[in-house]
Amino acid sequence: MPMPMPMHRHVLLASIPATLLLLMTACSPPAPDTAQQAACAGPPLRTIEERNQAMEDGYEINRLFDCIDKKSFEFEQARRLAGEQHNAKTLASERVQMAQRGSTEFVQARHGFVTGITLSDKQTTALPDPPERLFVRSDYKNPQNYTLHGYVSPDPDDGRRHPAIIWLTGGDTNSLSDFWTPGPDQNDQSARAFREAGIIMAFPILRGGNGRASAKELFYGEVDDVLAAADQLARLSYVDPERIYLGGHSTGGTLALLTAAMNTRFKAIFAFGPVARIDSYPESLITVDLARYPAIETRLRSPIHWLDSIKQPTFVIEGADGTNNKADLQEICAASRNPLLNCVEVPGADHFSVLRPATRVIAAKLVAGVDGGISLRPEEIAAK
Repeated sequence: MPMPMPMHRHVLLASIPATLLLLMTACSPPAPDTAQQAACAGPPLRTIEERNQAMEDGYEINRLFDCIDKKSFEFEQARRLAGEQHNAKTLASERVQMAQRGSTEFVQARHGFVTGITLSDKQTTALPDPPERLFVRSDYKNPQNYTLHGYVSPDPDDGRRHPAIIWLTGGDTNSLSDFWTPGPDQNDQSARAFREAGIIMAFPILRGGNGRASAKELFYGEVDDVLAAADQLARLSYVDPERIYLGGHSTGGTLALLTAAMNTRFKAIFAFGPVARIDSYPESLITVDLARYPAIETRLRSPIHWLDSIKQPTFVIEGADGTNNKADLQEICAASRNPLLNCVEVPGADHFSVLRPATRVIAAKLVAGVDGGISLRPEEIAAK
């Protein structure tokens, strides 16, 4: 006897009343992936760490799908956007007020800006241990409220207030190693001429230097550290707060020149061998790819753009021969229309040998108290 043919699915469905089909469709839950997409912002949270981070970020956890709840995510994003818009409006208003008060352009450009460039040292440089007869510890707090180490000449104990200079070293400007031992005249980066002349010297460690707290910001936040170190220096009983100077060599010179544009307390600033644009440094000094960041990051670190903001006598000094940053000095000089910026190109000297004779000439002038009308001529430095 032949077997009956099986009924096709559409024939079976056709035998079900239309009302019942409608009820079955309405009662059926949506596909799991569709329900998850409707309830979640992002994929499920797989680990305890991911869940904790989500809650720390202000999100609620959807317990059914173990994900960031979508409504919570949208609410938090809207709240953050409103906060950012409010902050942007506040900063714009503050910049207008700063301009009306006569603040410099560089100060305004930096106001409220948060850099995306930070760098932590993989290797920690041990803290230096200078002889106490030359330098003692003088720590300071920077704007991040971190305590950073510094070193300063000890009190001469003569009851007088002395002129003082902060010196920023070359290379890794944030860190210090042996900064007190004199080198040969052809390369004496200790700047000892100042302390030999009776000027108080200060050497600050900057953020991230010597493996200290906070990360390096590569010529950005370090400007604020220098200013904080100057405030600390001015509080010393044996320092004349009206006669504090700033000097630096190479990378330290670049940082000194950027600091000059901040309308600071410094009586005068001496920048030896800076660069005009920070992206001209090799990878050994700038260890991040600046091209990956917004152009403002490089601009705020490049002195060439802020020369008009300088409000105190500032000297850019470089040797004319041998290895040097003479091209940068010439670019800075050509771009500047600021009468307070002075360019000094010294014949017969290079990037390093210019230090010893120039610091001797400068120190003698500062001790003599001629800083109000100080001048530096290449020939007088070359003669030393």
